[in-house]
Amino acid sequence: MSRAHCLVLAYPAQGHINPMLQFSKRLEHKGLQVTLVTTRAISNTIHKAPSSSSSSSIALETISDGYDEGGIIHAENIQAYFDRFWEVGPKSLVNLVERLNSSGSGSSVDCIIYDAFMPWGLDVAKKFGLVSAAFFTQSCAVDSIYYHVHKELIKLPVSESELILLPGLPPLEPQDLPSFVYHLGTYPAFFDMLLDQYTNIHKADWIFCNTFYELEKEVTDWLAKIWPFRTIGPSIPSAYLDKRLENDRDYGFSLFKPKNDVCMAWLDEKPKGSVVYVSFGSLIDLSIEQMQELAWGLKRSKSYFLWVVRETEEAKLPENFQEETSKKGLVVTWCSQLEVLAHESVGCFLTHCGWNSSLEALSLGVPMVAMPQRTDQSTNAKYIMDVWKMGLKTPVDEKGIARWKSIQCCIEEIMEGEKGKEIKRNASKWRELSNQAVDEGGSSDKNIDEFVMRFSFRRML
Repeated sequence: MSRAHCLVLAYPAQGHINPMLQFSKRLEHKGLQVTLVTTRAISNTIHKAPSSSSSSSIALETISDGYDEGGIIHAENIQAYFDRFWEVGPKSLVNLVERLNSSGSGSSVDCIIYDAFMPWGLDVAKKFGLVSAAFFTQSCAVDSIYYHVHKELIKLPVSESELILLPGLPPLEPQDLPSFVYHLGTYPAFFDMLLDQYTNIHKADWIFCNTFYELEKEVTDWLAKIWPFRTIGPSIPSAYLDKRLENDRDYGFSLFKPKNDVCMAWLDEKPKGSVVYVSFGSLIDLSIEQMQELAWGLKRSKSYFLWVVRETEEAKLPENFQEETSKKGLVVTWCSQLEVLAHESVGCFLTHCGWNSSLEALSLGVPMVAMPQRTDQSTNAKYIMDVWKMGLKTPVDEKGIARWKSIQCCIEEIMEGEKGKEIKRNASKWRELSNQAVDEGGSSDKNIDEFVMRFSFRRML
C-alpha cells in the first residue's frame, strides 16, 4: 500500500517556509509522504542545501500567486497582491491536487496542511474531501490575541491606559500587543489577512502550532478547549534538538545565500561566550536613525559582535563603521543563524524577536536582547523578558527609537552582569525543555504521533 500523502502549503516567506518544511521532515520520518507547496516566484529564488541534507527527500511543487515572475515585489501594492493571490491561488492548488490524483504514480493527495495565513487551503481540502490541518507559524499567545480581536472580544482601538486580560495570558499593556493591534491602521491589508485566519478555522480537522506545550501551557490549554489544537514545535533542524533525523542540520531552502565559512572562521577565533550575534531577520528594515543608534551601541559595548546586515540595508550604516570596528566586529549580508547560535563563542542574541528567531534562541539556550519592531514581535519580547525571563528588552524613547546607551547597557548586563547570570540559567532550562518536547515521547512528539496514527488509520478505512 502506498503511503498516506500530505500537501504542506506554505505562505511564500522564509519565516513561514522554514517551520513548515521542518514539520514536513518530521512527518516523513514517521512514515508519511510529504510534498511542500510554495509559489513559483519563491521557488525560482530558493538556494537549496547540499543533497546530504535530509530535506532533499521532501518533494517540492508550486502554485501560482498571480505574479510568477517576481511575487509580491511585482504587485502594485500589498492589497493588490493579496487580492490576486487569493483569486489565483485556490484555483492553482485545485489544479495541483487534480494533477497529482490523476498521475497514477501513487501520489494522490490525502491531506492538506495549510499555513493559517491562507484559509482558502482549507476550502480546497474540503472540496476534495481531504483531511485538513491549519498550521500557525506564530506563538499561541499571538494566535489567541488575534482570535480575540477577530471575535471583537478586544475592542479597538485599545486605550493607552488599558490593561488587557485574556485567558491563559499574563496581563498585557497595549504596547505588548502585536503592532497591528496597538498601532491600528498600520498595514491594513496584513491586519485583515491575520484576522481572516479565523473565518473558517472551526472547520479544520487539526490545528497545529509551532511551539511546545511547556513554553505556553496556559494558553495552549485554553485553545485546546475550543479547537482540535496541538503543539508540534519547536520546528528547527533535528541536529540541534533530538538528532533523530540523519544529517538534518539546516532547513534545506533559503532565500538568501549565507556566508557561513567566513562567519564560522571568525567565531572560531573568539573566546567562549564573548560574541553578540545581531540579526533582524529577512524582512525588517530599520530606519537610518535606529540603524545608527544600534551601530553606536555595538561599537561602544565591550563585546565582539557579528551583525547580519542585508545588502539592501548596508547604506544605512554609519560612514566607515566597518573599518573602525574591524577588530571587534564582523558585518555579513547573511549567515546560517542556527550554526551561529550553536557556536560556543556566542553569548547573546540581539534580535527583532521574530517567532522563528525566538524559538531558535530558546532551543539553543542563547539569552536575548529584545528589540521588537512590528507584527508579533512586541508580544514575543514581553514573553522573553517577563515570562520566560531569558532576556532584556531595550527601552525606547518617545520616537520609538532604542538609543545606543540602552542597547549597550542591555548587552553588558546579559554578558557580564548579575541579572545576566539568572538569564543564562533560565536560557539553559528552556534549552533542555525544548529538546525534551521533540524527543521520543515528548509533548510535541506525542502530538505528531497522534496525527500520523489517526490520519493513516482514516486512510485505510
